[in-house]
Amino acid sequence: MTRFGKLWAGQTISQFGDRITELALPVIAVVTLSAGPTQVGLLTAAIWTPNLFAVLVGPWVDRRPDRRRLLIAADLLRAAALMSLPVAHWLGAVTLTQLFAVALLAGAGQVLFSSAYPSFFVALVHRDRYVDANSKLSISRSASFVAGPALGGLLIQALTAPVALLADALSFLASALLITRIKVGPAPVAASSSALSGLRYVLRHEYLRAGLGCVTTVNFFGFVAQALLVLFATRTLGLPVSLLGLALGVGAFGGLAGAALAPRLSRRFGVGRTMVLGAVLFPAPTAAIALAAGPPWPAATVLAAAEAVAGFGVMLMDINLNSVNAVAMADEMRSRVAGVYGTINYGARPVGAVVGGLLGDLLGLRPTLLLAAVGGVLGSLWLIRSPMPRVRTMEDVTPVPV
Repeated sequence: MTRFGKLWAGQTISQFGDRITELALPVIAVVTLSAGPTQVGLLTAAIWTPNLFAVLVGPWVDRRPDRRRLLIAADLLRAAALMSLPVAHWLGAVTLTQLFAVALLAGAGQVLFSSAYPSFFVALVHRDRYVDANSKLSISRSASFVAGPALGGLLIQALTAPVALLADALSFLASALLITRIKVGPAPVAASSSALSGLRYVLRHEYLRAGLGCVTTVNFFGFVAQALLVLFATRTLGLPVSLLGLALGVGAFGGLAGAALAPRLSRRFGVGRTMVLGAVLFPAPTAAIALAAGPPWPAATVLAAAEAVAGFGVMLMDINLNSVNAVAMADEMRSRVAGVYGTINYGARPVGAVVGGLLGDLLGLRPTLLLAAVGGVLGSLWLIRSPMPRVRTMEDVTPVPV
């Protein structure tokens, strides 16, 4: 197996485990602990809150040459945090406080992994293969959205949600094991680095700035919706957890198609235009979910169709944006840029989740979901008003020196 193949395999296994956790944590809160909209919003926010500190983690990572060790440590931290929930379940001691603690620790592990990942990726993949490599990784992520929610729903139904989390914990251990087998040289080390230097670099870079503005806006409103999705589906639409998992899994075929077709569409229409299309298609279907009604099966069909279109869109956006970013940024700035993106883009997610929970209580679930759809689509204006639509291939992207 090639070095990239090992990374790909580890990420594939980990992604499947993540789908179970994304369903299990809110199910534990809603079904087992009778949490309301605000509490569910806060729980979703807790997973992403550590990203607010990513801008400080990035400079620290930039000063360390062994990024592989950091990736392994991040996987082990997440595995340990998740294993605590089945143990507490067997002891009859699961609480909302523990759910929040697990969410925060898992989020901290994700921040560390994301900060060390960019330099590790470019050490394994040649520049002219960035889109193809990101497509492969995204195909795995999309495949996990196809089978993961359905598998998660069945595991939760059969074993209870806390016990189902063991699958995700084991997936992180498998990822860590595969990464230990990848031989890679030391990454470029910054002589000195600061959080402000990374922020200044992103803000003066027209591609990085436009991409950050777009994904931050889209993700903020996406998490306004995501914080309420399980609650809306189970209480308003009356979907059982197994049918909800099935609907999300069927809908994820759209993401799989988007990941597989992204390189071809990018070659045909250009990297930038394909990215803009994805930025519109990703948030727009939330409006269809908000308008869903009727018996469980028709409502689940609407949910599945909306998830399919959204999944197709997010793959077109992410694959092309990640590839442009990989070419555009200087080697010694990669972790700092990842930190800036993490703090601003991922940091907007917990804020969106909290806002979603509060608006869900104040306005109701359907109006809040409609608001999220409109706001998310407006995020595409960041790309449209930038030079990004004119980018056809990676050769059109000029790296900006430090």
